[in-house]
Amino acid sequence: MLINFKGAHYPKDVILYAVFFYVRYSVSYRDLEEIMQERGVTVDHATLNRWVVRYSPLIAEQAQKQKRSVATSWRMDETYIKVKGKWVYLYRAIDKHGNTIEFMLSEARDEQAATAFFDRAIGNNGLPEKVVMDKSGANLAGLKNINFCLFLFSFWFLLIDILQVKYLNNIIEQDHRFIKRITKPMMGFKAFHSAQATIDGIETAHLIRKGQLNQEGTPTYQQFMALAG
Repeated sequence: MLINFKGAHYPKDVILYAVFFYVRYSVSYRDLEEIMQERGVTVDHATLNRWVVRYSPLIAEQAQKQKRSVATSWRMDETYIKVKGKWVYLYRAIDKHGNTIEFMLSEARDEQAATAFFDRAIGNNGLPEKVVMDKSGANLAGLKNINFCLFLFSFWFLLIDILQVKYLNNIIEQDHRFIKRITKPMMGFKAFHSAQATIDGIETAHLIRKGQLNQEGTPTYQQFMALAG
């Protein structure tokens, strides 16, 4: 599906270059405004923000459809992002090889949020055989809710093994660092929806960097561009 750039006052390639640069590298909008100026494009930081918020979720949606299948052994954890001066929670899951499975920004860190995250991850990637997590009671309750639904509908043979072993989750804690490194110069987000959209772009650039679109040898930027059609 082609992403519609109708009505944009700048060429598609210029917009995608700016969006990719922001979500892939540690820059502020002010920095990006200067970078674009050096390349002969005069665009203010507010417009750059609108591009990221508008186009990142659409590109992320295409990446989710095109990324290769993930392993059935998952690692799940959450990290923190600041929005309007308050911490919100970024739920994330990767497989045993480090491939991105799913991510979800949530204002709450509780059973309901964890259940919603697992429901989304399974809906997009299929059922795992095993999920490794830390000692969080909310995350455990969320995954138990999924197992209860499987049991209720007589899919008891598909019940997910749950392991709460912190040291096995080191791989996802390491993976969080890339996301945190990109968000740090952003100095916090002003609104939840803009944080959500920006995370969509950051996670998409990250999974492309990991080679999850099966386009070995194609530069990350070109893969990002191709997702827009």
